[in-house]
Amino acid sequence: MKIETSVTRLLGIDLPILQAGMSWASSNAALPLAVSRAGGLGVIAAGPMRLDALEEAIDTIRAGTDRPFAVNMPLYRKGAEDLLDLLEAKRIPILIASQGGPQKYLDRFRAVGTICLHVVASELHAVKAAEKGVDGLIVVGGEAGGHPPADLVSTLVLVRAVAKATEGRIPLVASGGFADGQGLASALALGAGAANFGTRFIATPEAGVVDGYKQAVIGAGVADTRTVGRGFGMIRTLSNDFAEEMAALERAAAPDDQRRETFAASTLKMAAFDGDMRRGKLEAGQSAGLVSRIMPAAEIVAEIARDYVVCVRSLPQPVPTNAPQPAL
Repeated sequence: MKIETSVTRLLGIDLPILQAGMSWASSNAALPLAVSRAGGLGVIAAGPMRLDALEEAIDTIRAGTDRPFAVNMPLYRKGAEDLLDLLEAKRIPILIASQGGPQKYLDRFRAVGTICLHVVASELHAVKAAEKGVDGLIVVGGEAGGHPPADLVSTLVLVRAVAKATEGRIPLVASGGFADGQGLASALALGAGAANFGTRFIATPEAGVVDGYKQAVIGAGVADTRTVGRGFGMIRTLSNDFAEEMAALERAAAPDDQRRETFAASTLKMAAFDGDMRRGKLEAGQSAGLVSRIMPAAEIVAEIARDYVVCVRSLPQPVPTNAPQPAL
């Protein structure tokens, strides 16, 4: 199956389905490889990776498929320049950059033929990135796991606002709150050319997180996440002891130092890699409430595409105004 949009044409993929770059969950070859093979875009999350591990993941994906894949690169991380040098040398097909300006990477990657997508969380940053010349934008709304926008504007509103602000001049990927084919249909209706699926792909055998993390995702409801750490790199996380403690400190307007210390004492690695479900940062989006089972990544891609087609075909069609009206 193919679903052609501005984003699939830009990236050379069959389906407008992107697997989000998620630290630990997709800091490997297995998950991105499965998604790219299935016709979507698999994304390596370079955030927590060493140089040798990142190079190995890139080489493994290239050995396993000739389909496009991407590397998500947080520009703020320690050693970012060394990783960017590696990605440039490897001539990766697609770079997804976040938490920094396009001027840090755009010219050098364009010169080696890499398509550059930039992650944004506001109309202002979207317009600026587009003006700098990036090839596409990933627009992250407040429902997203990990690091949602500080103002928590919903994906429904933000993607539409960015589409209007950029006037269709640049392909958009909607991110935050998507878990199924109905979500994909809504993303395309808003003016995006694809949807970014993060939390849904945590619940896969290929995701590089402990089983307890996956079970926490499929056991969560739509209201079982919260945002904590405002001012210190705010995250959306599943509720656990860490999140409850942070929320209590924030409600009490505890001193910055106390809140910062508590926030920094917990990490995503503690939950995703070490299996500490109580004190680790269980980053996940509100769409966790739409995820009920663990499935192979390729089956998820196929299911999203099938459900999208069913959804679009079932939408009400306009009735001509001169057509006979049914009797009441």
